[in-house]
Amino acid sequence: KVLIDVPRSDLAEELAQSETKVQVLQDTLQQVLDRREEERQSRQLLELYLEALKTEDSILSKVAEPEAAARKEMDVVDTGTSSTDTSATTALSDQVLAALKEKPAPELCLDSQDLELVLKADAAALASALGWDKQKAGALQEACDQELSKRLKQVQTLHSLRSTSKGKKTLP
Repeated sequence: KVLIDVPRSDLAEELAQSETKVQVLQDTLQQVLDRREEERQSRQLLELYLEALKTEDSILSKVAEPEAAARKEMDVVDTGTSSTDTSATTALSDQVLAALKEKPAPELCLDSQDLELVLKADAAALASALGWDKQKAGALQEACDQELSKRLKQVQTLHSLRSTSKGKKTLP
């Protein structure tokens, strides 16, 4: 990442190479980084897809249960979510804080659940925990919000693709 950001002329001088060779090197490094990011996003998308399948199967199995039992189970799920919300506001894990401090684009390294925790955290408390000013912490939360929105759109696209593919019956 650092080599890509260095001005070509400086890098060419340091490596004793022509600027065109350095440009090829930087372009190749950028392609490798782009490919790795695409692979990471593909893996994450696949994980979300598999998680969605499990959730869908779980919901389908609950449909067979009586309505009252299904409502009760949904209440338990809702309660679990709200208790997670309260614990999320108390503190972020040391691992998440370390990633936020050390990574140049931490929103790309965190899973969706951690992104939600960062978004729910108070900006002042987040800034204090990271040793940053409130504006930098706010910018981080905005980046996390954008990344989470992008991931949710990917999940919606997956659901759309899945429903489209379910509608088409293939012949044996």
